[in-house]
Amino acid sequence: MREVVAEFERPVLLFSGGKDSIVMLRLAQKAFAPGRIPFPVMHIDTGHNFPEVMDYRDMRVQELGLQLIVASVPEAIARGLVTEPAGGSRNRIQTPVLLDAVDKYRFDALFGGARRDEEKARAKERVF
Repeated sequence: MREVVAEFERPVLLFSGGKDSIVMLRLAQKAFAPGRIPFPVMHIDTGHNFPEVMDYRDMRVQELGLQLIVASVPEAIARGLVTEPAGGSRNRIQTPVLLDAVDKYRFDALFGGARRDEEKARAKERVF
């Protein structure tokens, strides 16, 4: 993480308040201790989150003094960037919302966490 901050101008950490992103936030905290995390965090909000998770996300962001950027799937649906899929899952339409936010804020590096055991392809990857 320190190497990325040294080499890129506008990194961001994807942070939803879920297990994977909590670990990533803690790793960032440890990487830059005793200083502050030198980049914002961004949540791609599906609009289908538990209120407790959003409360936790907001609490951690405030505790650490971080900038939180929220890219909203419901707002993207309303402005026609994406279309609500049948079946209710908004997982697939998060990608265009993410790419739109990356372009809008000119991020050049993204930190994200995913567990290897959930998807075999992830076990071989170290994407940077």
